[in-house]
Amino acid sequence: MKAQATDITDRSIAGAKSRNGFLLLLFTVLTLFFYSCENDEKRIQDWTKKIVLQEEATNVESFLSQEGKLRARLTAPLMYRVSADTFYTEFPKSLHVDFYNDSTVVKESWLDCRYGKYFDNLNKVYLRDSVVVINIKGDTLKCQDLWWDQNTKLFYTDKYAEYRTLDKKIYPGKGLEATQDFSRVTFKEVTGQLKVKEGGFPE
Repeated sequence: MKAQATDITDRSIAGAKSRNGFLLLLFTVLTLFFYSCENDEKRIQDWTKKIVLQEEATNVESFLSQEGKLRARLTAPLMYRVSADTFYTEFPKSLHVDFYNDSTVVKESWLDCRYGKYFDNLNKVYLRDSVVVINIKGDTLKCQDLWWDQNTKLFYTDKYAEYRTLDKKIYPGKGLEATQDFSRVTFKEVTGQLKVKEGGFPE
């Protein structure tokens, strides 16, 4: 009877050791598996992360054309060409643009500002910070925020803008749309004061 009890005890110890060994092996495999998954996830993130490429140029002179016709000539001291989700060109240290009519000879207007950003896929330029646009007659548009659409040749903004004609008439307002040569200027919300006659018409 004693010999049988000893045999059962030995088998129990051997079974316990076997289970412990199996659990240790299982733990090791699971640890390696999760570590491998974490590594793979990091690799996937590295492979799929967004890559932004940037080129830099100084003393830039660029020409914007449409249907083979010159539409604008741009100069800037510094330019960044960025390739990301969308392609754009940034002018962080001011820019000057001359706009031309269909003859590609006569300059319709020109602008200056401290910052600009051209979106290739939209054919639009975003301008901000001390934006000034002057047409060939001397009429002046001033604002802090302005868009130029190369396709429609329109300026527009939803912010406050001030339009001053050569004879010193001032038209301030919030929100504006204007043709490139200022032949049409439309304010969405006109502000300011006007002198009116008794009949209610402006003087």
